[in-house]
Amino acid sequence: MQDLEDALNDIKSMRAQIARSTQFRGYSATAFAATALLAIAAAAAQAYWIPDPGTELTAFLALWIGTAALAAAIIGFDVIARSRRAHSGLADEMIYAALEQLLPAAVAGALLTCVIARYAPQAAWMLPGLWQILLSLGVFASCRSLPGPLILVAVWYLVSGLTCLALTADGNALAPWTMGVPFGAGQLLAALLVYRFGGGDGD
Repeated sequence: MQDLEDALNDIKSMRAQIARSTQFRGYSATAFAATALLAIAAAAAQAYWIPDPGTELTAFLALWIGTAALAAAIIGFDVIARSRRAHSGLADEMIYAALEQLLPAAVAGALLTCVIARYAPQAAWMLPGLWQILLSLGVFASCRSLPGPLILVAVWYLVSGLTCLALTADGNALAPWTMGVPFGAGQLLAALLVYRFGGGDGD
């Protein structure tokens, strides 16, 4: 019985290793483009309903956390469906491997947001730039299982995050463009690169 359990554990480990070394084909250009439009729509909503986000931090956070959750749901459902087709029997392992790469940055972003909102709201102006930098780290971590050109998405979010921090240090804190432009453009870039190098939406 112990031999059987050992054999099953070995098979599980082998499948996980194969998943980590296989190019992930669960992302689609359509999902990334949809989240780009979502970011732009959220920025427009902020401009209309939250004219002074510096004094309405709770509303700002609610809008963008809700937007991020909806974007994650769009991509997540799409990933599950596409992985079932593209990776067949390895779909679960491929999805878990992708989550392992993105989850640390996502958790760090959530915890950082909670700490700043609760204990240092005066530093909230840095959140858009920090979110972009953390997303870039998550994409960098995922690059080993993605088509090579998608590293440009990680570079974009790193550069846009640093630029955002530099340009908002003396004003324009939490302005709609600090979220809508970087995330809208970044997700559109991801959509174009996935369509061109990641198999498009034909799988």
